[in-house]
Amino acid sequence: MTTSFKRLAVTAATATLGAGLLLPASPAMAAPAGAQGTAPACVHRDVIKQEKKVTIGNYCGTTMHVKLVINNGPDGQCWSYRNGEAVVWRWSTGSYGKVVTC
Repeated sequence: MTTSFKRLAVTAATATLGAGLLLPASPAMAAPAGAQGTAPACVHRDVIKQEKKVTIGNYCGTTMHVKLVINNGPDGQCWSYRNGEAVVWRWSTGSYGKVVTC
């Protein structure tokens, strides 16, 4: 079974995670790996667990480096999100854990 993350930026750019590879979509860019802790409240999360879907929005006033942690499934890669950028993530295996800085 192939694990699939779908990432849809507000600008309608898309990327897919399959076999552990995350392909970047503009405007977000890959950031250095290494989780530091739960992302601050200015990184908004709208989680719909039944649909395995989360919308992550950066309203911190600066670029943030965050990643999605999936319990019992593959985590997302560390990404840079510009202020005001929002993305939708979907996953197929596991459950929502949290969003962390990285």
